[in-house]
Amino acid sequence: MSEVEAEDADFPVANDVALPPLLAEGVGVIKASIRDIGDSAGVYRMLNETGDVLYVGKAKRLSKRVVSYTRPLLLPVRLQRMIAQTRRMEFIKTKTEAEALLLEANLIKTLKPKYNVLLKDDKSYPYILMTDRAAYPQLIKFRGKPDKDGTYFGPFASAWAVNETLSLLQRVFMLRNCTDSYFAARKTPCLQYHIKRCTAPCVGRVSDEGYGVQVKDARDFLSGKTRDVQERLTSAMTQASSNQDYETAAQLRDRIKVLTQVQSRQGLNAMSIGDADVVALVAREQNVCVQVFFYRGGQSYGNKSYFWELDGRVSESEVIGGFLAQFYEARPVPKRVYVNVIPKEVAVIETAYHVQIRDAKRGEVSGLVELAVRNASDSLLRHLAEKGSDRKILRDMAELFGLEDVPQRIEIYDNSHISGTNMIGAMVVASPDGFEKKAYRTYNIKMAGASDDYAMMREVMLRRFGKISLDSIDISSKDWPSLLLIDGGAGQLSAVHEVLDELGVSDFLTVVGIAKGEKRNAGREKFFMKGREMFQLPIHDPVLHYLQRLRDEAHRFAIGTHRNKRAKAALGSQLDHVPGIGAKRKKALLLHFGSAKAVEDASVEDLAKVDGISRVTAEQIYNFFHSV
Repeated sequence: MSEVEAEDADFPVANDVALPPLLAEGVGVIKASIRDIGDSAGVYRMLNETGDVLYVGKAKRLSKRVVSYTRPLLLPVRLQRMIAQTRRMEFIKTKTEAEALLLEANLIKTLKPKYNVLLKDDKSYPYILMTDRAAYPQLIKFRGKPDKDGTYFGPFASAWAVNETLSLLQRVFMLRNCTDSYFAARKTPCLQYHIKRCTAPCVGRVSDEGYGVQVKDARDFLSGKTRDVQERLTSAMTQASSNQDYETAAQLRDRIKVLTQVQSRQGLNAMSIGDADVVALVAREQNVCVQVFFYRGGQSYGNKSYFWELDGRVSESEVIGGFLAQFYEARPVPKRVYVNVIPKEVAVIETAYHVQIRDAKRGEVSGLVELAVRNASDSLLRHLAEKGSDRKILRDMAELFGLEDVPQRIEIYDNSHISGTNMIGAMVVASPDGFEKKAYRTYNIKMAGASDDYAMMREVMLRRFGKISLDSIDISSKDWPSLLLIDGGAGQLSAVHEVLDELGVSDFLTVVGIAKGEKRNAGREKFFMKGREMFQLPIHDPVLHYLQRLRDEAHRFAIGTHRNKRAKAALGSQLDHVPGIGAKRKKALLLHFGSAKAVEDASVEDLAKVDGISRVTAEQIYNFFHSV
């Protein structure tokens, strides 16, 4: 995000006011860099003495932008701190300012500089995929890199929004949602046909032409042509009624009713907006909420909130400009974006992302912008209330555990296994802003004996801290834990301290064990710390509830990872024991059928269709699964 000062302001390089030593040194570095950078567009990076990137900015004219930092007393305190830490500058020249904006957004996302306003959103958004590789296209939920053949509709704000839309599509258009292998194996219609969610093309209950009409109607609906679809269904209902096919007419009537409800729910403004995002920004002091509503084909695909706590004076137009640049850096861009605050350098953003940005203060779309503003305001109030409560809890927790300050990074550990198989150690991370899911880690336990929980915990600690040099430890770093929370009692705590003592890092860490009380009764947890007697907290203590939440998240993550590992092992083992099936053929079979269970159910003829599987090999596979 660009800094608060205007690029075209003229700042003289000379400065007669005495500056603090560190600030003066930073200004000297910046002055020295000005001589060689020229006057072209580009991106600049400010680095500290260890080479960490402090800030990434872009400029239409690099020299004029950078010279503004040589008068630090005219800048906000936030930027003065940044200049005081600057010991090197790096530059990348670009042909245009739009190219510089795209590069700046990419570098901010990759480097996460301390003094940029960062968009904390690493999730990929779900889509609806209409496949086109099969004879009968299917509708499925899709998340990730769009590398499958077909048409993508979205993005949706959440999995819930996708599921709701898919349910609607199945009720109205009755397209299949099964896998290709399941589709090919059907001999009779499945349950989806009997509950009127599919027309059963797998067994010929609908003609190719009839299913093609269903596909066209679904595609038109997702593209915003809802009224055209409704008119075609109405015409088909009338024709069926005239032919005295009252069962078909009744089915079409029910489908039309669902479409009418959808149009009524969306409202006129939503139906007329087409493909667009509505982005609203609301600020209270140093706290900001940006709310994004996704509309595709005139239909709402949900909304998402983003929050920041700003450090220093930053204008609303600058915040929303930086948000849009980062938000669309790795996402599909709609034709239009409607906002309540016009972003700084709006023309550059429009050029870079080929999008129209409008404020929509009047007209039929204004109501949708007002809706987004109300939602952003309500979300910010709730966020501030929750944040204030969490900060008090963290202060109380710091006092309880004898921490010097509110913990900025809490690591919570748990293990999971069944009778010593598929042993997993899991670490989740929490901060004052919530769970940091990108920092979660899993450890495949290799050395510990079966069901030896203490040895498992020792191995996890060794893997986590074993390669850290004592000289490199910085307890103020955001990557160093303020607190380790161990799911377990005195035994697990002792095992952890054994390893930390051997590694010499015990003095830099606070470790707490949390164990369920008698009969594993939640609310009667016991806490263990080195040098203290076991203690408990009142059952209604907010700190207890917060710690339970941390422990439960670690447990959820550990169990989920263990189940996935166990499931993969179970699926793989069925094919691993088939004679003549190595890794290459196993991969070909799984890619063709989708699962080991589908391979088991396949006929010899179907197996022989797989690349690399001869008729003889197909018979061997079939006999392996079906021999008595």
